[in-house]
Amino acid sequence: MYSLALWEFLALAAASILVGFSKTAVSGANTVSLAIFAAVLPARESTGVLLPLLIVGDLLAVRTYRRHAHWGTLVRLFPAVAAGVVVGTVFLLWAGDAEVRTSIGAILLLMAGVTVWRRRTAARAEVPATTPDADGAGARLKAGSYGVLGGFTTMVANAGGPVMSLYLLSAGFRKLGFLGTSAWFFLIVNVAKVPFSVGLGLIDARSLLLDALLALFVLPGAYIGKACVDRINQRLFERLVIGATVLGGLQLLLR
Repeated sequence: MYSLALWEFLALAAASILVGFSKTAVSGANTVSLAIFAAVLPARESTGVLLPLLIVGDLLAVRTYRRHAHWGTLVRLFPAVAAGVVVGTVFLLWAGDAEVRTSIGAILLLMAGVTVWRRRTAARAEVPATTPDADGAGARLKAGSYGVLGGFTTMVANAGGPVMSLYLLSAGFRKLGFLGTSAWFFLIVNVAKVPFSVGLGLIDARSLLLDALLALFVLPGAYIGKACVDRINQRLFERLVIGATVLGGLQLLLR
């Protein structure tokens, strides 16, 4: 197994709790977990350790919100996401730990900027209370652009959450539809990424052994998220997530 100090394992355990919490409460909040994993473990290998934990969280989220998915949106997204995953895989074929660490840091800062822009945009306009975007040229173009970026970021850094959150909100999803569609989307995409990660050597027996221990912490995180989803102060939490994400991104870029 990885040689970890006690504080390093505790940091990974806390990040794993946040993975579960993000899957059942605030999608995209696990960018903080990404920063912690990349800081404690070698950046390139950290993506392989984190992926099975995300799948555990996805399964718990699907179990909770499975009836609220909008499958038309998912079908529209998947071709573009697949293209983004392939591009991300090609990048990982030649990228070393330094390149991956720098890329993760840059992606985290980009996602923090996207989140800030999303919050300011939402504050200026009412969120549509109608059904999600109808199928049309504009909807397909938007799904294609978000899908490619989401596929690339999720393959390279497991950081597709903020991209997909922005897309789903801009498409007019309300809370339950948002959570249900997001849950199914990431379960399918993350499972599809497993063969690529195994082929790249990012998932192996050593990483899975660490995952077996850390998965125990995902479960209480998901339970806490489910219990808090109707009570959480979203505005304050997003500010904390943005601040932690920026610090994590800067730490990786300056490391």
